[in-house]
Amino acid sequence: MKTIDELLAEGVAGKRVFVRADLNVPLDGTTITDDGRIRAVLPTVAKLAEAGARVVVASHLGRPKGAPDPAFSLAPAAARLGELLGADVAFATDTVGASARATVAGLADGRVAVIENLRFNAGETSKDDAERGAFADQLAELADAYVGDGFGAVHRKHASVFDLPARLPHYAGYLIATEVGVLKKLTTDVQRPYAVVLGGAKVSDKLGVIDHLLERADRILIGGGMAYTFLKAKGYEVGSSLLQEDQIPAVREYLRRAEEKGVEFVLPVDVVVAPAFPDLKTKAPAHPATVAADAMPEGQMGLDNGPETNKLYASKLADAATVFWNGPMGVFEHPDFADGTRAVAQALVDSPAFSVVGGGDSAAAVRILGFDENAFGHISTGGGASLEYLEGKTLPGLAALED
Repeated sequence: MKTIDELLAEGVAGKRVFVRADLNVPLDGTTITDDGRIRAVLPTVAKLAEAGARVVVASHLGRPKGAPDPAFSLAPAAARLGELLGADVAFATDTVGASARATVAGLADGRVAVIENLRFNAGETSKDDAERGAFADQLAELADAYVGDGFGAVHRKHASVFDLPARLPHYAGYLIATEVGVLKKLTTDVQRPYAVVLGGAKVSDKLGVIDHLLERADRILIGGGMAYTFLKAKGYEVGSSLLQEDQIPAVREYLRRAEEKGVEFVLPVDVVVAPAFPDLKTKAPAHPATVAADAMPEGQMGLDNGPETNKLYASKLADAATVFWNGPMGVFEHPDFADGTRAVAQALVDSPAFSVVGGGDSAAAVRILGFDENAFGHISTGGGASLEYLEGKTLPGLAALED
């Protein structure tokens, strides 16, 4: 896999360089609530611009239905990228149409443009190779070289991720090179003890990674909504908590395999409950209570780890040499249910372990809860991509960058 440094050594002054970034930032209307993904691609874009390239940045945002939708416009991301670069960033109001062609043609050396949301074109996500390829052909006309730096999208077989690199000289940007290096430390060059913290809503989202990590991790800590399926699998009542009944057999099998292999599975011993899911807009008091994990009352919903669980999890992370964390421990967006996620983040800050925070929600939680990002070994920009890499899958966007 060639890197951006090799492209820079070849010389980029005056060349049009297409950077496939991940600017899929959360928006409240047109206000960006977390610009972490834009900051992550900044080193690649800035370096190319400094070297005199004409930089064409492209990304998806959200899930529009293959047609323009103002709610998913990349205009706010383009504006924020300009603020971070300290330079004007041109914006094309389409992907490969008249605006994109004119915007790119008008770029001077060292300047940057962002084209509109790639998913406004049905060819980007099409399952038809010919349709996807036709869109990639049009994108290729905008550039002389391709830099893949949208790690959060490399697990997608999309036109700008998989097909376009085959049509241009292609290189890995700084972000992708860093992410791959970090993930190798979680798969092929692991320092032990190796602890994994998994949270988030659904067990089904993590089945593959749990299966893979049972062969590699020393201990696995479970939190978030998915914990209640594990607790139910152990025979506990979970009230009105999020539950995937159909996953209970799979969870029981994981618990059996973990015991067989000597992998420690750590589940909550107490949880914070409330009668209903909290209002995340008003942040109104949710009337929480703490109960033992094996004594959840009927009609109460588990929404966070309890204080004893927080202490337990901190102790299980204290002696780890490597930690991978994906998924919050509770509804961290509400102050009544943020302590579990905060406790895991603090444990990683306090630990000497090489810590990797993977997944958009975990990364957002770190920032929202006020932690210094530099206190962690690495904060990944690719939740789904990171998980699929850890599952041992071949990621189309990485395969496309190989020579």
